[in-house]
Amino acid sequence: MTATNVVLGLCAFTHDSAAGLLVDGDLAGFAEEERLTGDKHTAAYPDRAVAWLLDTAGIGPASVDVVAYNFDGRRYLDALPATELFARIPETQERAQPRADSFRKVHDRFTARMTELRSRFPHARMAPVLHHRAHGLYAFASSEYDAAAVLVVDSLGEVQSTTIGSGLRLSDGGCRTVVSEDITDPASLGYAYGAVTEHLGWRRGDEEGTVMALAALGDPGRFRPLMREAIVLTEAGFALNPRWFPLRVLARGYPRVSAEFVAATCPSRDPAAPVEPVHADLAAALQERTEEVMVHLARRARAVTGMRLLCVGGGVAANCVAVGKIVEAGIFDEVHVPPAPGDSGTAIGAALAVSLDAGRWLPTGVAGRCYLGPAYTGLTLPEHPRPGLSAYRPAVPAKHLAIKLAEGYTVGLFHDALEAGPRALGNRSILASPLLPDVVDRLNATVKFREPFRPFAPVVLASAARDYFTLPQPAPFMSIASGVTDLTRDKLPTVVHVNNTARVQTVTPHANPFLAQVLAEFAALTGHPVLINTSLNVKGKPICGTPDMAMDCLTGSGLDALMLEGWWVTKC
Repeated sequence: MTATNVVLGLCAFTHDSAAGLLVDGDLAGFAEEERLTGDKHTAAYPDRAVAWLLDTAGIGPASVDVVAYNFDGRRYLDALPATELFARIPETQERAQPRADSFRKVHDRFTARMTELRSRFPHARMAPVLHHRAHGLYAFASSEYDAAAVLVVDSLGEVQSTTIGSGLRLSDGGCRTVVSEDITDPASLGYAYGAVTEHLGWRRGDEEGTVMALAALGDPGRFRPLMREAIVLTEAGFALNPRWFPLRVLARGYPRVSAEFVAATCPSRDPAAPVEPVHADLAAALQERTEEVMVHLARRARAVTGMRLLCVGGGVAANCVAVGKIVEAGIFDEVHVPPAPGDSGTAIGAALAVSLDAGRWLPTGVAGRCYLGPAYTGLTLPEHPRPGLSAYRPAVPAKHLAIKLAEGYTVGLFHDALEAGPRALGNRSILASPLLPDVVDRLNATVKFREPFRPFAPVVLASAARDYFTLPQPAPFMSIASGVTDLTRDKLPTVVHVNNTARVQTVTPHANPFLAQVLAEFAALTGHPVLINTSLNVKGKPICGTPDMAMDCLTGSGLDALMLEGWWVTKC
């Protein structure tokens, strides 16, 4: 059958490049470019992701009707009218003109990007979409809610950093989303979190999760007054104090924390330097304030929309501890975070927006789905797929894997379609038994090669989740930090972080039959349907999206084995 309407959604030229494809009102697939190239957070045009999508759909570039882009670069000029005001304020006057110049430059760069995309898809219409609209639409459409409040919090989308609105599925198959309130630059929670992440010696836009983990080891009281002065709550949201977080300039050479901030906290940490108590204390104060702001915004969303369900999108939605605080506060009956809450997911959101603007119904294939990328289910391996590796195919792969995990093996799992987003959700995972007392130290030191204070997330059969975790709702995308029960503290302390929480993933046989079978087989052997689940990668590398990348991970780390599309691969 020939496709009659093809919309290609793109996140490209900024970071976390990705592509999603709608064919005749159905999501045909989605992939993040880094998973196919090995270049983490790549800003390149997603050549391989687009090629895979078009090949899967059986079409070429000439068949694409619309290219939906995840920013509307024309709106960067909206930042310019505030220049005169910033020039009159002592704390911002030095950066007022550089800020304006940088936003104008990004606007001009956007025009060049649209020209490049037209050359790649000469028969397609270019459709830029407001960044926060793309975030919000994807957050809502990926839920299975009929109506919900929608909260988007990130660093910057054109000029917006935070939006509060709602989504509603219509009886005719359509969808209506509304933004009721927004917060614009320079007030940005994502900007502040990234600034402190960089100051603490980790990569901004990549390692905020490390700072979130470190926060559990610190005392927030030490820098609490500073952080409350730096990030100020307002009736409708929050603001940043330029005394501590200088005005944003979209160019290199402009520090994101002030000299006064450095003097009041600590010198900027070299990434190779030891992590000291002062760094943990600063991380703790930042994380505490982030949680307070996110709960405040959630309360505002409830008040503005009157909705009982909440969808959260944007990069700050990846802060699972803050999302857990929203759930814990009981503001909403349930909270949903999409599998790809960051910018990559806006490739889907932009395509959804274009489809809805054309008067069509809300596309299918989005709600509840995370396994959207390339699969290699027909893979056949020789006895020695690489020098130093051996492979054979067990009769019952899930049972074989469970037995090996119960014996203490640490195993990479590469199975079926690639998951979307930053969390490994069982198809590109490293699994280990939580019953091994040294498993966390061993995983951090010899497999992942990362900081010793980093925790590991548990995956649990949804039917048994309440025996182990206090979270009152499903968590299929590992997006929410949960409290733990006495059973977990007593029997499975390796999955509990020092703040007494765990970022849990709940799994049903319907959502992931293979992983659910592994958990059931492991429970039959050990009594616990719980495993450690971390991403199939090492520090600094993206999640492995191809068989070759998975075998690289096996040979280059302390993994004991790799279950690769049903093949058991080990080092000779």
